[in-house]
Amino acid sequence: MRSLAIRSFTNADHRRGWRPGNNSGGTTLFKALGHPAVAGQAREWRASLSALSGRLAVYDPLGDIGTVDAFLDIRGLRPAGYYVQQVEHLGGRFADLDAQPVTALPDDADVLLLAAFDDGGGLAGHLAGLVGPRTRTVTLDPLRLPAHRLTVPGRYLDPRNFATNFALLRDAGGLHTRVVTANYWGTGAAGGEGPTLWCRLMGEDGDTLAEWDEALGPADGAVVIDSADIRDRFGLGDYCGSLFLHAVGAPVHDVVKYALDTYGDGPEQLSCTHDANAWPAEFYAGVPAPEADERLLLWVQNSHPIEIPAGAVGFNRMGRDDEVRAYPESIPPFGVRGIDVGGLLPDARFPEQIEIRAGEYFVRPRYEVVREPSGRRRIAHANVERTDLRPDPAIRANASHLGRGYIMPLPLLPLDAFATVCLPAPMATGQAELPVRVELFDPEGRLVASEYLGRIARRDSVAVDIDAWLAAEGVRPEAGSGHIEFLYDFRGGGEADGWLHALARIEQRSTGHRAETIFGAHLFNTPLVFRDEPQSYAGRPPGLTTRLFLRLGDGVSEGTDTMCHLIHPSSMPHSRPSDTELRLVDAEGVRVAEARVRIPCGGSRHLRYGELFPRGTRERAGPNAHIVIRDATCRLFGFHGLLRPEVSFSLDHMFGY
Repeated sequence: MRSLAIRSFTNADHRRGWRPGNNSGGTTLFKALGHPAVAGQAREWRASLSALSGRLAVYDPLGDIGTVDAFLDIRGLRPAGYYVQQVEHLGGRFADLDAQPVTALPDDADVLLLAAFDDGGGLAGHLAGLVGPRTRTVTLDPLRLPAHRLTVPGRYLDPRNFATNFALLRDAGGLHTRVVTANYWGTGAAGGEGPTLWCRLMGEDGDTLAEWDEALGPADGAVVIDSADIRDRFGLGDYCGSLFLHAVGAPVHDVVKYALDTYGDGPEQLSCTHDANAWPAEFYAGVPAPEADERLLLWVQNSHPIEIPAGAVGFNRMGRDDEVRAYPESIPPFGVRGIDVGGLLPDARFPEQIEIRAGEYFVRPRYEVVREPSGRRRIAHANVERTDLRPDPAIRANASHLGRGYIMPLPLLPLDAFATVCLPAPMATGQAELPVRVELFDPEGRLVASEYLGRIARRDSVAVDIDAWLAAEGVRPEAGSGHIEFLYDFRGGGEADGWLHALARIEQRSTGHRAETIFGAHLFNTPLVFRDEPQSYAGRPPGLTTRLFLRLGDGVSEGTDTMCHLIHPSSMPHSRPSDTELRLVDAEGVRVAEARVRIPCGGSRHLRYGELFPRGTRERAGPNAHIVIRDATCRLFGFHGLLRPEVSFSLDHMFGY
């Protein structure tokens, strides 16, 4: 299986991209060339370049030829020479050509392709005296979006010009989806109008079903896109496709974050997931294998204007690289397919986990599990499996300075209503083992139980059944809820890379309805800094803060409440509780009311919208209200979901901004 030769995302690229003027293109270039609105222009540009006669030379000043070629098939033009600007790129190859220095450009080339967008002519200007008078220079500039679609017109590849994401939007078979977020971009770029969501809905085969602009309104105002409303608005039939979202005029945040609810005509169908993550990856993981009475589908959204070839997507049980099963069909540009993973891996059974070989063709996918004979379903997302990490001896060497170190927190919902099973999950191709322990805390942060799980081999899955564990320990958390933490534990040796993940499968006892959520570990709330931890959406240690989005379920159906499980993890335990404000905001971004909670260090709180605010206040907030969770004293970690008591529920981690 061959991956696309594009550079889509690294942590270093993302951090660098926030500094205007210091971005080579990198993670933004693939968004620019792969934008759905550019696909037609790209075909015309490629055809016109192909029609030019004479010898073609390719100049790659930024080292992005892999990304350019993936979308525009430059090697198919049969270039006669390949030239680079950076000395470090000498020795590379493209289209069977050795990289030559730009100073060796021939003066008799008929066409010179400058494989970059050339803001203001700076890159082309450097070629003065290096090319002959009859050489025609071609850049990527004809593939630009129009100026009114740009936030920073003067720097085309500025990340803020491509604040994009994909959502899986389905309205078929009695199932509906609902994208919910808020205008966290504020009032717009300086001197411009307020931000707008440019939306394009593409069907199963990638064809455009609808396109529109969604005005974002005032700061903190609600943004709700419901599949049923879109169906009625554009006169569509049943559909399951990709909703491409592009925030235009957004002065900050180069990603569109959202919560995605799936709900049905019947109240027993309910699920939610986090946003898709805007960067396609080579591998994904964290998908639990189905049980015998379950069917597992993976929803693949081709995120590019090029076909995914047959056999380019594959699956294997984690740690069994010799058992890869390829999906035998192609997927058209921007097309969507529900792949029967259980059919490809019929012997895979929970608690085994499945690795996805995605080849950078699609954003973080969602998987859907249907249980028979009830027909109940749950939808959750896989996570990016890193390929750039290796074990870091400094994590173990500095353990004495890091306290509890990397913490992966998961919620323990009220035990009288919910049962929980957890799985540590390999999430980097270089992870041969996970040396971990699991601990359980009550809401006040008191340790209830602890167990060393050993050095879990990559191909092994160790399920922690909370009911069985507590029964064996003869304990039960006070208030019947709390939270779970997975941590590195080197008592038996082992190695770590800081990318520790774990999954929780939670079941509603009265109905058998399930939800799953997965996330990765961080250093939390410590004034010491190690590598790029602890992370915060704003500020540096010790100025860590929290700003989380809590969507409310009033738009799904009557009788649906919203639950929120907030955790105050700390790598360096201290005595200060959180000082957490929950701001109830109406659809227009106007604050209606506030509630405050104090969460002990190492503790948690399980909250319900219907208990936080009285009915009159909730009615005053009206439809499409949401809650902004703010804390200036610490970083909290949160999970949210919708609840229909004795019927169904949903759960996933929250997003911050």
